[in-house]
Amino acid sequence: MEQTFPVVLGFDMETDIGSWTGSYDGFRTGAPRLLEILRRKECRATFFFTGDCAARHPDMVRRVRDDGHEIGCHSLYHETIGEPLFEIPGMIPILPHEVRPRIELATEWVEKAAGVRPRSFRCPRLFGSTAVVNALEALEYRTDVSYPVYYFRKQLVPYHPSRENWTETGDLKLLELPNFADLSMPSADPYGRDLDQWPLWRTQGAAALMEHVRAYLDYCRAREVRPFLCFYMHPWEFAEMPQGLIHSGEGAVLPDAFLVKNCGDYAAREFEKVLDALRELGAVFRCAAEIAVTSEETC
Repeated sequence: MEQTFPVVLGFDMETDIGSWTGSYDGFRTGAPRLLEILRRKECRATFFFTGDCAARHPDMVRRVRDDGHEIGCHSLYHETIGEPLFEIPGMIPILPHEVRPRIELATEWVEKAAGVRPRSFRCPRLFGSTAVVNALEALEYRTDVSYPVYYFRKQLVPYHPSRENWTETGDLKLLELPNFADLSMPSADPYGRDLDQWPLWRTQGAAALMEHVRAYLDYCRAREVRPFLCFYMHPWEFAEMPQGLIHSGEGAVLPDAFLVKNCGDYAAREFEKVLDALRELGAVFRCAAEIAVTSEETC
């Protein structure tokens, strides 16, 4: 079995700390820092822009494009566009009949900023759905990068989803890319979130993440499956984030500590270590859309 394996680095270009703020301060600081690291390490990645982020920061969209990275889409306003896997206060899902027009509008906003049409999509929080993949198919997307391995624990490699159930294989042209989770370990969480290794590289360091990567590589190879790894990260993680209560409008939110821990310098240093360690293990960095057109990367 081949020792190299494909790795997709996906960065969700959104408001700081997901939907917990309306600010792009960390985005504006963190995105250039992230691009510099990727340039120096000679890694290509996919950047999933919300329509709002792209419309507000078209210069950054073009800078990402000009650096040779793929421009993807991440919904219109970092909304729950698929089916929620667990409850988050205030995060009301988009209704099924709204899914396609919202994705279509987000696609138009990203395309206007980028000058190229996005062909890869990721649902915020990996909350995907059958309605989402059918909408993406109709809009001629190549990949959906939303499948949460930690929750469904079935699909290990890229697959073509079913029109009736997006978590099962089917005949859509769209390719679904699973997001990395360490299935070699037991889970103590009702949703399996402890299998999902974001943001371990930032909260505990690169070495902690790589322990799980190595375990998962062994898990796949023991099953005669060529490993495939897809990560999700955010530009705001590469900038200092506010600690404690975040005030906005009529109130304040208090994000869980892990969401903002070690953002900035520490995260940048550990991310570089992750890239080096992955490459030493045989990682070949690919953009999401490349996986769809390179058949050997899907097996």
